[in-house]
Amino acid sequence: MADQIPKGVQTHIPNVARMYDYYLGGKDNFPADRQAAERALEIAPEIRHGARANRAFLRRTIGLLVSAGIDQFLDLGAGLPTRDNVHQIAAGARIVYVDNDPTVLVHGRAILGKNENVTIVEGDVRRPGEILEHPDVREAIDFDRPVGVLLLAIMHFVPDAHDPPGIVATLRRAMAPGSHLALSHVALDARPEAAEGVVKIYDQASAPLVIRTGREIARLFDGFDLVEPGVVNLPEWRPAPGAAVPYRGAGPYFLGGVGVVSGGG
Repeated sequence: MADQIPKGVQTHIPNVARMYDYYLGGKDNFPADRQAAERALEIAPEIRHGARANRAFLRRTIGLLVSAGIDQFLDLGAGLPTRDNVHQIAAGARIVYVDNDPTVLVHGRAILGKNENVTIVEGDVRRPGEILEHPDVREAIDFDRPVGVLLLAIMHFVPDAHDPPGIVATLRRAMAPGSHLALSHVALDARPEAAEGVVKIYDQASAPLVIRTGREIARLFDGFDLVEPGVVNLPEWRPAPGAAVPYRGAGPYFLGGVGVVSGGG
């Protein structure tokens, strides 16, 4: 990626998508990203574990949604393509990836190429109405049928001023009964002493980091019927049989859950 830098990509400013790629062990990042990520890891080494747990959560939630008959997905704040992307896990489903980051858009289109089941759309989760009305989204997704909406590790980049609960409510109102929402979000409760330092690092990056309490995160699921086990730390959400669950009992640190739209919408 560093050999051919796409137009509009700023390499001197830490980019949250590229920092996440670095946490996952990827190569689609630049020195500024790696330096910022390493400073964050010095404060909270568990960030790398959290990023990997989030990818594992994605795999398990997509498995659940596919088993529930979901064959169309709207992935908001999709980030850079890596291993186990939605279109790879839910083979044959219609996928719309949405992001507002030039790095993600250019790189994603280059990697995914012409995949008739995959659409990449420029959009900002802070303006969900625009995403829902985007012609490419409307062409790919039939909102009269159940859809899987993914908000994985994106809402903690949305400041309170943009009304995160209102964003999720707007999406919910567009989702047919039987639709599922999967959401994950960094939580403040377990390591409040580390939060301030990590937030300061992200203040210098492409998007601010807003670490909320577990109670605030749970409220994002208002209006949905929660799937068991509810909103829990990512490794505790339906782990594979025999899988190790690190930090058990540590308190909320990176929460995730799945909600279903009931017949009343």
